[in-house]
Amino acid sequence: MPDNTITVVGNITRDPELKFLNSGQAAVRISIAVNRRWQNRQTQEWEERVSYFEVAGYGSMAENAANSLTKGTRVLVTGRLEQRSWETENGDKRSIVEINADEIAPSLRFATAVVTRTPRAEGSNFSSSDRPAAPRNNEPSSYAFDEEPF
Repeated sequence: MPDNTITVVGNITRDPELKFLNSGQAAVRISIAVNRRWQNRQTQEWEERVSYFEVAGYGSMAENAANSLTKGTRVLVTGRLEQRSWETENGDKRSIVEINADEIAPSLRFATAVVTRTPRAEGSNFSSSDRPAAPRNNEPSSYAFDEEPF
């Protein structure tokens, strides 16, 4: 069975944006920059390339990320790549490939963190409301925003 898992480490480029979907579920969007640096063997010069990734997270993780992370924070994100499409108010079709996060965490390589556990419902390890249902065929996904992405 094919797997679609991605892990990236990078810096948040703007403060997280928290929204609540029509269902009441929290949704956060962050953008991260991932730098790759290498030395050109021919010129001996250092070169660098930056890739930008949009990240979406849901449920309690979304609220925790919005309350804990800020622009410039180095984070680790694990999730899966998903393509999402929508139509603008002008009728233009748009699409984006983004990371649907399973985990968002601060990197402790160059920073420290204070961890505060949040209470959860008794007897539950994971709430199904924390993970949006995957879309079927070409149906709009149950977690898509009613308007253009942030």
